[in-house]
Parts: sequence; structure tokens; C-alpha cells
Amino acid sequence: MDPVRVLIADDHPLFRDGLTLLLSTTPDIEVIGEATTGDEAVTLAETLRPDVVLMDIKMPGLNGIEATRRILAAHPATRILVVTMFEDDASVFTAMRAGARGYVLKDATKDDMLRAIRAISRGEAIFSPGIAARLIDFFTTARPAVPMEAFPMLTGREREMLHLMAQGASNAEIARLLSLSGKTVANYVSNILGKLHVADREEAIARAREVGLGRNST
Repeated sequence: MDPVRVLIADDHPLFRDGLTLLLSTTPDIEVIGEATTGDEAVTLAETLRPDVVLMDIKMPGLNGIEATRRILAAHPATRILVVTMFEDDASVFTAMRAGARGYVLKDATKDDMLRAIRAISRGEAIFSPGIAARLIDFFTTARPAVPMEAFPMLTGREREMLHLMAQGASNAEIARLLSLSGKTVANYVSNILGKLHVADREEAIARAREVGLGRNST
């Protein structure tokens, strides 16, 4: 069988070099390129057509979440494995919504990293043990269904913002995850408060959680 062709996207040279060295000693995996920014990841994914992209979240310029969206929009068959130090709910669920098929932390063992790469190359989904446990808890905890008519006045982007707010994400975290400026996020939040006719962020979050957005209110 042909080796799994991997593109590494990470702005930390020590981690990137270490990962490249690890994979270079693995016969069934081949590193075909390295990117240090999200923009480079998108460009290299277009020219190299990797089977798997190992994607960091926080990189200069375009972040890993938006890079994931753009790569998959152009090449849906590409598998994205997020490899990061961020394990907060907002990062995990935003990566999943962007289309990532796996999510592992940078402190994963060598065997776990190789297992994750091989698994998603076969079309499976895989997560670090701690992340998997939280996902299971999220999906098995009873939550009220979100009515289709909930907040019809909000745009899709505003609903996404409200969802992240209800998960506990700050404006700075939302800006990082969605690759937006702080001012743009602040404007969106202001629009959301106005459309929901609420006085502040806390009241907006409370209303969102009442209909099942974000974290469970209990």
C-alpha cells in the first residue's frame, strides 16, 4: 500500500521538526510538506494534495480552524487531524464543526499520534482520551432540543457566535477561533444583544442556554 501522505501545519519549529523526524522513521507515513501559517497550509494543501493534514489551531495570520474550512471546501476528501495544546470546549467543537476528523493534544504519546494519523487516513474519527470522554459526556447528557424557530432573527454567523458565547468563550477566544478581529466580534455581540432585546452578555447567554445552545445550564 502507498504511504499516508501528510502535511504538517504548525508554527513551532521544535514541535514541527520533532514530528517530522518521528514520521520519517515510519514506513507507512510520508511527510510531503510543512506549513508555518494557516495561509501556507491552504496553499500547500492545494498543490500537494495530502491525504492527512496535521493542523495546529493557533498560527500567525489565518488560524487552523479557518484553514481547515478552506481546505475542506476545496478538497472534501482531505482528512484534518487537529494537533494542539488547546482542549477547551470551544476549540474542540469549533474544530469539529469546521470538519476536522480528529483532535489530539501535543502531549500525546508517539504511539497515540501514529494511531490517530492512520485512523483518520482510513476515514475514522479519533480523539485524545480526555477529549473523547468529554465528547461522550456532552452527547449523552440530556439536553433540551433546540427549536428550529429559536432566534430566527439571528444570522447563521450570529447564531454561531451566540453558541460560542454560551460555551463560555470570551470575545478574544471567539476572534481567534473564527479568525476575526476583536472589533468585528464586538460588533457581532452588540448586534446579538440588540436583536435578542437583552441588556448584557450574561442575559444573552442565559437565553441561549435555555434553548440548548452552548453548555448545559446545570
